[in-house]
Amino acid sequence: MGVSLSDAQVQHLLAYIEEFDKWNKAYNLSAIRDLQQMISRHLLDSLSVVPQVSESGAVRIIDVGTGGGLPGIPLAIMFPERQFTLLDSNGKKTRFLFHVKNQLHLANVQVENRRVEAFQPAQKFQAVISRAFASLADMVSGCAHLLADDGVFMAMKGIYPAEELAQLADLCQLLASHPLQVPGEEGARHLLVLAPRTR
Repeated sequence: MGVSLSDAQVQHLLAYIEEFDKWNKAYNLSAIRDLQQMISRHLLDSLSVVPQVSESGAVRIIDVGTGGGLPGIPLAIMFPERQFTLLDSNGKKTRFLFHVKNQLHLANVQVENRRVEAFQPAQKFQAVISRAFASLADMVSGCAHLLADDGVFMAMKGIYPAEELAQLADLCQLLASHPLQVPGEEGARHLLVLAPRTR
């Protein structure tokens, strides 16, 4: 995937997915119950966007609808010099995120337990990333108030959503589409980078 890891990052990522597995039994963080599947579908899927996040240069990043911290926690482990805000309206999931933040000493992570429309950050973000939104239109309309003037949306999707993009043509321009390779996963994955046209 073009991602290199230090020993410390490997240990942090494994500690995170082990805690995820443990809490999942009580808190239902994910429908996936098998640890090996969690590694490919959650951990490796999140890490697949590391080259693009690195390239973006974004220092302040928000993961909207982060759930159990995907892709936000793996990205925060990979980029300790960048600031990550993890936003989710589910209290059980954000309790898990607070636990992981403290256990792994992730000083670059801020957890927000609220709905996206209610969150008004003091400082806006250079990147809004998510793999949770049902549609690109929901992401763009729901998160526009979070984006800095030079910010971008980074949408993690499955198959290339040509129809969704066509519907957004007046609102956003597609800056890049990156096919993602996730070991152990056969389905298509894409990272779409979009910028609002209202600049």
